[in-house]
Formats: sequence, C-alpha cells, structure tokens
Amino acid sequence: MMLPDSVLALSSLAWVFMAGVILFGGILLLLIAHDLSLYVQAVLNKAEVGLLELVTMRFRKVAAPVIVLNKIKLVKSGIHEVTTNDLECHYLAGGRVQNVTHAMIAANRAVLNLDWKKACAIDLAGRDIIDAVNTSVNPKVIDCPGQDKPGADRLDAVAKDGIRLLCRARVTVRTNIDQLIGGATEETVIARVGQAIVSAIGSCMTYKEVLANPDAISRNALRGGGLAAGTAFEILSVDIADISVAGVEKEANVGAKLQTDQAHADMKMRQAEAEGKAAMARAEEAVMRARVQEMRAKVTEAEAQIPLAMAEAFRSGNLGIMDYYRLKNIDADTSMRRSIGTSEEPPQHRPPDELGRSGH
Repeated sequence: MMLPDSVLALSSLAWVFMAGVILFGGILLLLIAHDLSLYVQAVLNKAEVGLLELVTMRFRKVAAPVIVLNKIKLVKSGIHEVTTNDLECHYLAGGRVQNVTHAMIAANRAVLNLDWKKACAIDLAGRDIIDAVNTSVNPKVIDCPGQDKPGADRLDAVAKDGIRLLCRARVTVRTNIDQLIGGATEETVIARVGQAIVSAIGSCMTYKEVLANPDAISRNALRGGGLAAGTAFEILSVDIADISVAGVEKEANVGAKLQTDQAHADMKMRQAEAEGKAAMARAEEAVMRARVQEMRAKVTEAEAQIPLAMAEAFRSGNLGIMDYYRLKNIDADTSMRRSIGTSEEPPQHRPPDELGRSGH
C-alpha cells in the first residue's frame, strides 16, 4: 500500500527535525561537557554550584574550575557562609581567590576571627593574607635595623659618657588580624623599636652599664609602650642580639683602649685650651700696647701746650725772667738726678787729694 505524498513529506520533516535536535543536543553537550563534569564534581562534594551558573560563568569571563575547586575546599572545611557569588566577585575584582580560600581555612583551623569580606579586603590591598594568618599562629622574628639596607646593619647610639655603641636587636611579632587593614607595616615597627633602643642607651650613665646589662635596654624600650600602636603587629619581645663599642670590636681590653683614647682626647682638649688662653693673652697685650701709645700721644700733646702757656704768661706779665731761669735750673737739676738714678754703672770715686778729702 502506497502512502500519500503528504504523509511522506511530514515524515521527512520529522526525521530532519529529529536529526537537527540530535545534532544541536550533541553540540550543546560538547560545549557543556566540561561544565557538566564540574557540576557533577560539585554535587558529589555537596557544594551548591548550579549547572546554569557554570555555563554563565563562561560568558562572564570567570574561570569556573577555580570557583568550583575553592568552593569545594571551603565546604569541606566547614565554611558554608561563603557563596559562589562571593567567589566570583573576588575573582572579577582581581583578587587571588585561592590565597583567600587557603587563608580562610587556616584561620578556621586556628579559631581566628577572620571573615570573608575582611580577607578579601586584605588580599585586594596587596597584603599576603596567607603569611598574615601564618604569622598570627606562628610569630616571626624581624631584625632591627632591617637587613635590606646596606651600611646600616646596626643601631648607632651614644651613652651619657660619650661612648658610641653599636647594637642589633631582634623583634618577635605576631600579626594582628583586626588591625591588618590600614595598619602600618614592618618598617614602622623597626623604626619605633630602633628609636626606643637608642633612647634607652642614651639614658644610661656609662657604656659599662649597657654592656653589663643589655636586657635592661630591651625592658626600657618596651616600658614606654605604644611601639605597636597603629601597626598590623603585636610585639611579643625585643631582644638585644649583639652590642659592642664602636671602633674597638676586635680589641681584647676595651677599657684600656677607651682610656687611652680618652687620654689623647683630654690632651688635645688641654692643648686647645692653652692655645686659646695664649691667644687671649696676646690679644690683651696688643690692647695694652695700643693704650700705652694712646697715653703717650696724650702726654706729648699736653707737653706741646707748655711753651704756648709760658709765652702767654710772659705776655701777660705773670712770669718774669728770673722765674724762667729758676724753672730751667730746676728742670736741669731734675734731669741730672734722673740720669744718675737710671744709670746702670755706679758713679766712679776719685782718689782722695792731699788734704784727704774724698773725690765725690
């Protein structure tokens, strides 16, 4: 029995439609085969990730394997409050989803107060969230001063007696998760500890006190407190690792070396004081010479007025010729007495004459 042409046409269309559906289904299955395997993996691990979410992640440029794998890790660790959307948001923001996930798991095991938003903020700020959590559990030791600065491997401080000391400290710190966002870094802690140690050494009377009791320096450095204020760390201890007198690190007898240097310094200081006093004496002598010259000039000026005064006395009749002669005789007698009194050799005695009189 022959079928009508219309039935044959409908049958052909049905086979074509079925073939198209099968082809479309095969292509779709090939496209979502990877997503389907991820969905099966999520379902088996009780991670709530839908198949539609996995398919749409491809269009949102999200790495579905990263999201699913970290979601499974969180669920297996007992952290159910983190959703797939949270993981996608952090991934699209440029964060390191795997690092944050590992940090969350480590914090959960260590019973630390770390939620997902805070962990994401720390990661997006450029901090190493895994190292922060590890340091919270296992405190780390940092050198003061830092080893990354060449030529400044030790702190330089001076005691009250003027002796210069070089020291190096080791600071044990623990990360404070609550202050990690916005908290200062290790450089601030190193700077504050170094300042406190230098101040503690400067308050000591002698260098011997520092060398004999270095632990007192660390106690004094921590006594003021506030070294970790505003930082992302909590300071557990400050220990003096090395301390020595500057310039005599290789000397066996440091005290003798310092005494010798002090003696040389005292000698140079006394020489400088003596030279200063000699210079002051020379300056004072020069001043006195100038004053003598000034006085002599005044005397000469006054003596120049005498002839003028005598001439005026002659003209006015206050001085006569006999008075003038007597004045000259007195002046000559005074000059003779002065010359005799200042003579270096004693006057020669003449031999006595016939009458036995002396030759004075």
